Amino acid sequence: MIRTATISDIPTIRSIAERTWPSTYGGIISQGQIDYMLDLMYSNESLTKQIQSNHQFYIFEFDNNPIAFASVSKEEEGIFKLNKLYVLPNIQKTGAGKALLAQVKNYAKANGGKHLILQVNKHNNAKAFYEHMGFSVQREMIFELDHGYVMDDYIMEIQL
Repeated sequence: MIRTATISDIPTIRSIAERTWPSTYGGIISQGQIDYMLDLMYSNESLTKQIQSNHQFYIFEFDNNPIAFASVSKEEEGIFKLNKLYVLPNIQKTGAGKALLAQVKNYAKANGGKHLILQVNKHNNAKAFYEHMGFSVQREMIFELDHGYVMDDYIMEIQL
């Protein structure tokens, strides 16, 4: 079951992120950068701000247990961004990610979206998932963060 997340779901979202990021990014970026980015994007303050600034979050539950989440936001007229899509490592490849992506696409279309974009680390296995789901690489971007960290990403897009 997919449901809309609220402020009260912040601990759940953070818990899934904390259990997902080490296996997703452990071989790609340093533990220091993982810790930095988790704090940057998943602190109570950051998630509250995201939810209050029109980032739509969804939680996927199986047997009443939260196992995945996604968030989407409107970037500009006709363009929405999939900001986050994380499925617990032991649950991946069960359809939860596909279901959340379908929910995000439906939300974007219902709100005037013509394109859905996302950023994915160049070495993240999720790139293949997104390509399988119809996304294509539009460009490469390097985003400089504090403490000398960088995000070396592909920007991918799908027409809705």
